[in-house]
This record gives sequence, structure tokens and C-alpha cells, in this order.
Amino acid sequence: MAAPASAAAAAGRGGAMSSDNAKGLVLALSSSAFIGASFIVKKMGLRRAADSGVRAGYGGFSYLMEPLWWIGMISMIVGEIANFAAYAFAPAILVTPLGALSIIISAVLAHAILQEKLHTFGILGCVLCVVGSITIVLHAPQERDIDSVKEVWDLATEPAFLCYAAIVVAAALVLIYFVVPHHGQTNIMVYIGVCSLLGSLTVMSVRALGIALKLTFSGTNQLFYPQTWAFALIVATCVSTQINYLNKALDTFNTAVVSPIYYVMFTSLTIIASVIMFKDWDHQNPTQIVTEMCGFLTILSGTFLLHKTKDMADSPGQSLSTRRLKHTSQNGFAIEVMPLKCQDYVDDETLTLSIPKADNGYLKEEHPLRYKDSSFTSTWHQIG
Repeated sequence: MAAPASAAAAAGRGGAMSSDNAKGLVLALSSSAFIGASFIVKKMGLRRAADSGVRAGYGGFSYLMEPLWWIGMISMIVGEIANFAAYAFAPAILVTPLGALSIIISAVLAHAILQEKLHTFGILGCVLCVVGSITIVLHAPQERDIDSVKEVWDLATEPAFLCYAAIVVAAALVLIYFVVPHHGQTNIMVYIGVCSLLGSLTVMSVRALGIALKLTFSGTNQLFYPQTWAFALIVATCVSTQINYLNKALDTFNTAVVSPIYYVMFTSLTIIASVIMFKDWDHQNPTQIVTEMCGFLTILSGTFLLHKTKDMADSPGQSLSTRRLKHTSQNGFAIEVMPLKCQDYVDDETLTLSIPKADNGYLKEEHPLRYKDSSFTSTWHQIG
């Protein structure tokens, strides 16, 4: 009789949301609202900053002088603080997928403010994200009991997670030093890959810090342990790198494309890291795990729709690129072309110049691929 009773009790715990999970849920929802809005406000700031300096996508930092960018940054910080607190109460498998709601907010605001079209199928994608999020919330594992930050450190230094962390750091370094210089401006996965890889380590460290602070506020001081400060150092290093490359991604590519791809990669890697480090699935039955994965796949389907429909124009046969296309002319110049009828929006620098167009209806921008005179910047003229 004891075994059935124990199984029933476990089922009851799995079916009802604990107080800690409920607190984590509310904090995660608040986080999504602030972060989703921050993408839009920061993008507006980046556009304004491009008028007075080098664009962030080309290594410029003029956006640091733009108030709008800082408003967006503050909004993101508030959202991250709420997200930070959520990880102290609920497992990553519950908190992280709810970031899909920030995609919905970002896509809707981009449609309304930035004129980045949200197709009908994009709306369906938003609905799928909500359905998937609800599924995960209803079947999420309960937070495990941890009495000291030392316990979290022990989990982080187990061979399985050390192997995962080594792979992630190595992959991020390869992207930063070897891939970004050559493909960062043309492949959306490069910048986002750096953010997502380091983001999974950030979440694990943030969760450790959140647990340490929760225990400290409850009367068990964890600030004297060096492990607490080691996790803080990891968070500071990873977050600063993420912010830099996320700015580059937002400045170079379409906001409503960056957000869902970043979410998918970041969430997938975070779930993998959490399962390895915190063993979230150890106390769940196969049905619960499969249901959670179905919810996550539903969210992925929604983000896929949001991504694909950003490439759909109002009429058949036209598509919107995630960034301006680049070609090389016979005279050794790089040509950036933007179809006039297919632009999602016109860049700010385009608005301030009177630029001739070629017979095929494209704007042409030329700058030398290998030009040693540093005083030469770029020339606009009609070709042909």
C-alpha cells in the first residue's frame, strides 16, 4: 500500500503548481513583457544612432549616446532582474520557454511601431507560442530543494556538465575569433549563436545566484562562500558579451527575425544545460517529459511561422530579406542593393541622401573591398 500511496503523492505534486513555481511563473511573465518591449525601443535607438556615427553592426558604439537605446536597455535590465528572480523559485524548464511571450510582444510592437510587417501566419505563430507555453507551465517539474550554494557548485562541477561547459566555451570562442569577422554581417546565426551559447551558461549561473540570494534573505548567508562570487563573475562575463553581440544582430538584421531565432537557440541550449546540471527530469515520468517537449515543439512551430512570414510580401513572388543583399561588381567594389518594392523599411542613412537608382529599380551602394586609403569611406553613384 505504501508504494501506491507514494506514487499518488508524487502525481499530486506533479499535477499541482507549487507556491514557488507560481512565483516563478509571475516573474517570468513580467520579464517577457519588459524584454519584448526592450527589443523595439533599442532598435529605435540604434536607428537614430546610425545617423550620427558608425552603425553597431559595423563595430560602432554611438548608440551609447542615444537616450532611446538606454531606455530600452533599462527595460531589458528590469526584465532580466525579474527573470533572475524567477530562476530562484522555478526550474529553467518552466521559466526559459516562457520567453516566447517576449517574441509575441516584440513582433506585435515591431509591426505597429517599426512597420515590420506581421503576416496573418505570424499571428498564428503567436497563438502557437501561447499554447505551447501553457502546456509547459501545466507539466513543468517542481523546483528541487537546495540548502546551500555549495550544492549548486557540486552540480556544476560534475563531469557531464563540465564537458558541456567546455564545448560551449570552445564553440563561442571559435565563432568570435574565426567566424564573426568573415560571416557576421551576412549570416544571422553567427551573432545569435554566440549569444545563445553563452546564454545557457548565464542562466545556470543566474539560477545559482538566485538560489544563493533566496537562502541569504531567508537567514542562511551564502555571500561568504567563494562559489557565490564565482557564479557572479561568470554572469558578468557572459552577459556583457551577449549584450555586445545581440546589439550587432539587432542592428544588422530584422528585429522580428532576430527575436524568434535567438529564443529557439537560447531556450534549447538552456534546457539541455539545465537537464544536465540540475537533472530536472529525474523525478518526472516519461509522459510528463514528452508533454513538455510537445509544448516546446509547439512553441518552436510558432517561432518558425513568425520567422518565415517575415519573408512574405503582400503579393506572390516577392520576399523580404533579413538584411540588405551584397554583391561584388567587376571593378572590385562591394554593392549593396535594396529592392525598392521589397524593402521592409528604408535605412536611416538612405533617407538623408539623394541616391540615384539603376534601371532595374535597385539602389546601389559601393565601397571598396580592399582600399588602403583610410580617408575614403564610400561613394554613391549610378552604375551603367
